[in-house]
Amino acid sequence: MKQYKLKIESKTEKLIVVREFISDAARAYGFPNDEVGKIALAVDEACTNIIKHAYRYAPDQEINIEIRTNESSFEVVIKHTGVLFDPKTVKSPDMHDYIVHPRRGGLGMHLMRLLMDKVEYKILPENVCEVHLVKKIVPS
Repeated sequence: MKQYKLKIESKTEKLIVVREFISDAARAYGFPNDEVGKIALAVDEACTNIIKHAYRYAPDQEINIEIRTNESSFEVVIKHTGVLFDPKTVKSPDMHDYIVHPRRGGLGMHLMRLLMDKVEYKILPENVCEVHLVKKIVPS
């Protein structure tokens, strides 16, 4: 298993660094460009949610991102120590209602679930939260 790590401050302007880090790793792993974009978008959404909701825009916090790869999957693990979150409380949005009554936000979890094969949240000791985003490789 290969691992790659990145640590950023909880600032939205750092998201470009995250997208480049994820895109470079996904490309090196062998994903085609459309899949690279999906993975980068899912990770961007997860980090944005952490910045906005877990850290409430506090710019002095840390987000740790680790990529774990093996022959069958590409996993991104995002760790933070912000406000804990239960993803079961987020229901899939009514897209018809969302289109009829447009608003900003509210689709991050939905997008992550659509774009990735697995989305999992784990609460570790000392209030550390891990978000696991997994994309499986389909043999050609």
